[in-house]
Amino acid sequence: MRGTLSTSAPLAGLTSRLVAEPDFSGLPLTQLHAMRQAGREIMEMYRVLKKAGLNIVGEVLRDNLNRGETFYEFNHYPDDDVYDRESHAQYYYHAHRSDAGEHGHFHCFLRPKGMPAGVSPIDYPATDPWPQGDEALSHMVAIAMDGYGFPTTLFTTNRWVTAEAWYPAEQVMHMLDRFVIDHAFPSLPVNRWISAMFVLYRPHIEALLMKRDEIVWAWADTHPGEDVFEDRELDITSQMDISVKDTLWMVELALAGQTL
Repeated sequence: MRGTLSTSAPLAGLTSRLVAEPDFSGLPLTQLHAMRQAGREIMEMYRVLKKAGLNIVGEVLRDNLNRGETFYEFNHYPDDDVYDRESHAQYYYHAHRSDAGEHGHFHCFLRPKGMPAGVSPIDYPATDPWPQGDEALSHMVAIAMDGYGFPTTLFTTNRWVTAEAWYPAEQVMHMLDRFVIDHAFPSLPVNRWISAMFVLYRPHIEALLMKRDEIVWAWADTHPGEDVFEDRELDITSQMDISVKDTLWMVELALAGQTL
């Protein structure tokens, strides 16, 4: 699982892959409350880290940097990724898109042992073998970070980028509430933060996944005879800019509207 995102792949037509922030007005009250609680959890992690002069990205890189290691583009941080053996959620951080205005990004996955019953990769004549068994993980979303350690963008990618198996968007959406990292390696605040991001931004990730599939199959239609999942000219499949403070404010507005 060492796929990387090309720095040279053309991004022509990227604007068509941009996704607007979803409307919260129709969300169930229980989900809005969960989103508000997750947003508060995220802000609390920022607070406790700031008191020690730390941030989310610095925490992920800390052990490597403390060993005097150089921070290399494309390397996974921490070494061998972060994995929860109960939820089977997994993530790593790496960097290589400074030209896109980010410091780096988190890639977030779920392994088959943590997936709901009945899900399976699509049946597709792949030209490059997809991972099998417990290696047939699903990439759920990537979270881009700025130089201050705050999230700026959510995005999805083509299959070749992360060497995943390809599950339909509807199935990946059912996996989202299973992404939980419930331990302290490499940092408890980071793991609580990234788990809460999946709750606060679930509607956003769902919209990104639907756009992901739309873009992939539209690309396949315009490139007949090619394996769309291995096309290096298609890397980012959907993208959305985010602000935790703005999203929390929108959640509060939606809650206020439902309780009037």
